[in-house]
Amino acid sequence: MNQARKIYCRAFQTVFKIALPVLPYRKPKLAGSVKALPEIIEKHKCSRVLIITDPGIQKLKLTARLEHALKTAGMFYCIYAKTCANPTTDNVYEALELYQENACDAIIGFGGGSSMDCAKAVGARAVKPRQSLAKMKGILKVHKRLPLLIAVPTTAGTGSETTLAAVITDAQTRHKYAINDFPLIPRYAVLDPKVTLSLPPFITATTGLDALTHAVEAYIGRSTLSDTRRDAKKAVRLIFENLDTAYRDGQNIEARKNMLKASFYAGCAFTKSYVGYVHAVAHSLGGEYNVPHGLANAVLLPTVLEHYGPAVYRKLHKLAIEAQLADENTPHKEAAEAFIQAIRDMKQRFGIGNTIPEIREEDIPKLSHYADKEANPLYPVPVLMNAEELEVFYRSLMEPACRDS
Repeated sequence: MNQARKIYCRAFQTVFKIALPVLPYRKPKLAGSVKALPEIIEKHKCSRVLIITDPGIQKLKLTARLEHALKTAGMFYCIYAKTCANPTTDNVYEALELYQENACDAIIGFGGGSSMDCAKAVGARAVKPRQSLAKMKGILKVHKRLPLLIAVPTTAGTGSETTLAAVITDAQTRHKYAINDFPLIPRYAVLDPKVTLSLPPFITATTGLDALTHAVEAYIGRSTLSDTRRDAKKAVRLIFENLDTAYRDGQNIEARKNMLKASFYAGCAFTKSYVGYVHAVAHSLGGEYNVPHGLANAVLLPTVLEHYGPAVYRKLHKLAIEAQLADENTPHKEAAEAFIQAIRDMKQRFGIGNTIPEIREEDIPKLSHYADKEANPLYPVPVLMNAEELEVFYRSLMEPACRDS
């Protein structure tokens, strides 16, 4: 990246960091079970609920306990269950139509990050019916208070239950973009481990590493605050202590509960301190090839950390201490390398590869352009890179035969 652009990016990030303490960030109120939701909804004088979820959740009947609680309370609800892995503008428009047809006044995003992002976007369109999603992309373009929005995460990873972002894919162009504004932060997050018990081991692993990516990128960035550093470190500690157990024994309630906490803390950290190039590259892969976001993050994380080099050694040393991989006396470089290697070892234990087979060489310039546009100047990354420099990450994900051809 040329010097002039570097100066612009760092100046932009500095202004945001200075503003962080006065911006209207808030953490969602927490509930420990979906059974608590009817009382919460009634308290907000709402009575007609749209549940937004995905086909997999519906097939597993994970919404059954929530539906029973709503029925018992005599509360109307309808379900939109067509959300795809990277929610599209079509998903949002279909769910919005259901919301309007049934005169709903509350929205529950039930599932992974895709369902919650779709729910946020539906809420935004509900209060701004004349503005397209494309017009809302970027920062602070929603403005209006959303209908009552409740997030019920069924994976411990996305952190979407805490964030001000909704990531949507244009159904026609496949371009993936983020809508960022404070009203998108859900009013309530339900950390109910029972809805995560049926999560398959591989999804448990990739979403857990998604949460780790959130915590790490928030921590190593240049816009941290004392509370975001604290939340990121809590998340890292909980993930290293519980992810293997949740992967091996999906019925372990304590491990599932701790992973939900880790995801929540990581979400709180990156909501304020932002993420980095792992996310920017992963979003472009999700938009173009529908690669699940958690998987893309998991594959990319150690490679990007290694590429940052000495710029992240000191901060990774702190995270290595939280992960019990080092102590205060361990040299920074040694601790950082141990932390990166521990992530690689986790990937191997969980059967997560190092490549994304869908990547085509001819797509790389376009994908790196999308990543550059998303990340710069907003993301306060340790080392700035432009589109051309980001291409190295896409090539690192290609199958060796494709890379060498």
